[in-house]
Amino acid sequence: MQQSIEDFLSYLGSEKGLAHHTLISYRRDLGMLFTFLEKQGISSLEGVQEDNILAFLSHLRGKNYAASSVCRLIVAMKTFFRFVKREKLVEKDITVHLDSPRMWELIPEVLTVSEVESLLNAPDTQTSIGARDKAILQVLYASGLRVSEVCGLNLQDVDDLTVRVMGKGGKERIVPIAKIAVEAIDYYLVHFRQDGTDQKTVPLFVSEKGKRIDRTLVWKRIKFYGNLAGVTKEISPHTLRHSFATHLLENGADLRVIQEMLGHSNIATTDRYTHISQRHLNEAFDAFHPRP
Repeated sequence: MQQSIEDFLSYLGSEKGLAHHTLISYRRDLGMLFTFLEKQGISSLEGVQEDNILAFLSHLRGKNYAASSVCRLIVAMKTFFRFVKREKLVEKDITVHLDSPRMWELIPEVLTVSEVESLLNAPDTQTSIGARDKAILQVLYASGLRVSEVCGLNLQDVDDLTVRVMGKGGKERIVPIAKIAVEAIDYYLVHFRQDGTDQKTVPLFVSEKGKRIDRTLVWKRIKFYGNLAGVTKEISPHTLRHSFATHLLENGADLRVIQEMLGHSNIATTDRYTHISQRHLNEAFDAFHPRP
């Protein structure tokens, strides 16, 4: 199988003129696929079936890979298997029925309102870590911030009504913040923070060592509280951001407003939440509609 990858990359480089960094990405993505297949006992292209590809994608989702990364990998796989079929290395293209990346439903799980409440109530606010984590969870859900944006917040970025966020590309935006999130922040600061709150560059959330928190720490804490709250879904900081947007949409918020709050430069990125919302409506209909 390795030789077929090399032939494929040579074809892309020489005949299609793909950039070097794109070829590197394709090599890495296909390498991940074939490593997975080999662990499943599949050692030849002829032995790969559609179910194996779907199992691989399910494996990636279970590992919490970003939707954008999985979509890129789907492109690599579809291009590769189209190539090996044309080269008569396999009889059929097993990826032909895969949805296009645009339509691939790889959005992280969306929590129900009750699941969100259980998660938000899980931290022990009698401890400094619990009070901090409660505030972090509240901010993630109340304002839909990216985890990197929460980690980058300074004390002076939050007031009683809004939070100033430095988003992707260094773009600043002002986002409304719920009163309950502000109260959680105030509780954390008043009871457990004694540092200079008048300095603009003081981090809002810090580790036990007094350093600015990072994404890995937040991810681990959310996993911890998800287990504590009995949430069985795969969750991450981004799950709260998706839940925030989906719950807003389901309660009638305008898509353009949600776009501004999330900091999306393209409305198409925000538009995917309409698909999630519609899915929830369909599930509710199937579950509760009194059909004969």
